[in-house]
Amino acid sequence: MSDATSDPMSDPHATPDASHGPTLPRLNEPAPAFTATTTQGRIALSDYRGHWVVLFSHPADFTPVCTTEFLAFAREASAFEARGAKLIGLSIDSVHAHLAWLNDLEQMTGEEVPFPVIADLDMKVSNTFGMIHPGASETAAVRAVFLIDPEGVLRGMLYYPLNVGRSIPEVLRFLDALQFSDAQAMSTPADWTPGDPAIVKAPATMEEIRNDDPSKYHDYRRWYLRLNEAG
Repeated sequence: MSDATSDPMSDPHATPDASHGPTLPRLNEPAPAFTATTTQGRIALSDYRGHWVVLFSHPADFTPVCTTEFLAFAREASAFEARGAKLIGLSIDSVHAHLAWLNDLEQMTGEEVPFPVIADLDMKVSNTFGMIHPGASETAAVRAVFLIDPEGVLRGMLYYPLNVGRSIPEVLRFLDALQFSDAQAMSTPADWTPGDPAIVKAPATMEEIRNDDPSKYHDYRRWYLRLNEAG
């Protein structure tokens, strides 16, 4: 018989073997802590407690898709700041490569990248957050986005392949939806944007269903699908 204890899948608390593929952090649990060297000096995730954090990885400096993404994030940096969110970039490049690239972007477009970019040469942050997908690349991070709330809890994740650039308006919409849901205790439907009606929590008992008044809602479709504007 085989020794079950040698199989990391048999023990949920065992440290995963990287050979089994990327290990992803879990939603609604504390985001993995880290300290890292960046283009703005050493930072720790704990430095950002009290703010939302949008941590995003890119495959490599001086590449075309990443260039368009960084310029787009830079243009929207004030929109993230207005929402109480801090941007942090990352790739498996040296800090000197980052600095040379950001300087080149500024010379090319006049656009300053105002947020720090992690130089993750040892891949510690990349591996902790499941950014390395060997089927895509063993030495470059995929295009991942992590939304971390002011309490340091991981609230959202997005993953894109190497050849598809991200929609920064969608990252902002995602952040808006999380903040709206927290503030209003409502859920957001497909394609929701700020100002749209949102979903009211469904009744939990038959009595609540029978006593419900459809006229109270902006859009009543079924007892389990009721939409209202924010209160």
